[in-house]
Amino acid sequence: MKTDRMQSRASGRPRTNDGGFAAAVGHQSAPDLRPSPRGSSAIAGHLRRAIKSDAYSSGDQLPPEREIARKFGASRTTVRNALRMLEEQHLISRKIGSGTFVVYAEARDDEQIAEITSPLELIEVRLALEPHIVRLAVLHGTARDLRTLADLLVELEASDDDHEHFSELDQRFHLALAAATHNPLVVSMYRRINKVRGHAQWNKMKNKILMNSRIVEYNISHRAIFEAVNRRDADSAAQLITTHLLDARQDLLGAKSA
Repeated sequence: MKTDRMQSRASGRPRTNDGGFAAAVGHQSAPDLRPSPRGSSAIAGHLRRAIKSDAYSSGDQLPPEREIARKFGASRTTVRNALRMLEEQHLISRKIGSGTFVVYAEARDDEQIAEITSPLELIEVRLALEPHIVRLAVLHGTARDLRTLADLLVELEASDDDHEHFSELDQRFHLALAAATHNPLVVSMYRRINKVRGHAQWNKMKNKILMNSRIVEYNISHRAIFEAVNRRDADSAAQLITTHLLDARQDLLGAKSA
């Protein structure tokens, strides 16, 4: 496998993982994964298991739609719908003219990093990364990306009395901004940020910070960021998310000294 990958890189061709694909569609070495039925949900499920079981690695390219359709005995429309499901779950990224790439990566040392990263250190990383994320979202975000953000925003604005639900949606909103960049490495990096955000250290802090009135203020900021991205105003979006994160940093400092 390593030799194949080295040869692929040396030739300049995108790296694929046919072994993972063979397992996903029911290769002789994995007959229990033979797809049945052949609907889009079933195909998405088989590919999802292949991705999460490390048959694919982040950055691997999936075979073309026509090949997946042939292997599963399904139509290309069915395969396209399956890939759309995986894309919405941020497991793959599809690039017109380039192909479909795996973006999911379960870092083995996430837990260790989360243990030693303080909430303030996390904000510092986000301040370095997220202003550029929204600039890329403005540049590359699609109508579907904007609809996803709009739907999450509606849910966020309805969660001002549920701190846990707000926190979960807040992570999904910022991850959706990262996904709108259509950059697999950015998405992978932001998934790792959300791993740290879900750690116990942050949970202790957010219980001190997330009063109902503060959630309302955060959501006003979320809407302003969304509207800037929606009207393709990269400078405003970057400034707004910087202010948003600086406010969060100030809240953390206040909670720490309380």
